[in-house]
Order: sequence, then structure tokens, then C-alpha cells
Amino acid sequence: MKSENEPALARGAVVTLREITKETFDDFCELSVADEQKKFVAPNDYSVAEAHFNPGRAWLRGIYADEKPIGFLMLDDQPSLPEYYLWRFMIDARFQSMGFGSQALELLIDHVRTRPGAKELLTSIVPAKGGPQAFYEKHGFKLTGEIQDGESMMRLKL
Repeated sequence: MKSENEPALARGAVVTLREITKETFDDFCELSVADEQKKFVAPNDYSVAEAHFNPGRAWLRGIYADEKPIGFLMLDDQPSLPEYYLWRFMIDARFQSMGFGSQALELLIDHVRTRPGAKELLTSIVPAKGGPQAFYEKHGFKLTGEIQDGESMMRLKL
């Protein structure tokens, strides 16, 4: 997967969340999780389309390590309710297990804490072997016992 000219990323790379633009859109559409993880998260191009059809709710960000696009996240941001839901989160298979996902999630949590009335961040997981439940639990999320659309809900109290 890695080309000869692709610079290596070190664990110490600086992780940032940046707006996805017309110029960077293709970079994020090329990112993908491992084949066995595809049942847990929609492709990024689908997520961007879904955001387009839910205007005013979706907060999309590309995840960068140094200057390299490595992942994608989408927050359902509804301050009028106030509800904040991590709608999509992925790190490209080539860059997993390097600490970048944890750093990106912490940046997102910090962002949500700045939102009006934010008291919790919700997400959902597909309850299956190899899923992201342990990752979210490591960051303080807890299962709520609720099931929506076949997915188990998780909550992080802020």
C-alpha cells in the first residue's frame, strides 16, 4: 500500500483536525479501514454525501498526522437540543495502532466540550468481535444499554 515516495509517519507526529475542502476531498475518499473493519464504518465518500443531505448538523473533519491525511470523523452537532453524536470515525488501516486515533478522539472531545450545553458525547458501535468498543471504553465511553438500528449506544459524560 505504501508507495516508494510516501514519507513514513512516526508515532510522535502531530495530529490535527482540519476542514475537508474541495481540494482535499479526494485524499479522504482514498482512505480505508482494513477489510475486516468495513462492516463497522461507512466509506468516507458516503459520509460526506450523508452530511450534504443533513445540512447544519454534520461537522466533518479530516484527521492529519503532521501534513498527511490519515483519517476522517463526522460529528452530529445539534446545539439547539443540545446533542452531540460521533457519527463517523475512522483511521486508515496503514496508520492504525500508532496512537493517532486516540489523539484525534481527544481533540474531538475537547471540541465538543466547547459546544453550547454539551454534557455528553454519544456514539454507537456494531457489537461484534473486532469492533471499536474497547477503543471507546479506553477513552471513558460506557455502554448505555440502548440499541438503535442494531447498534449499541455508548456515552461519554463530559
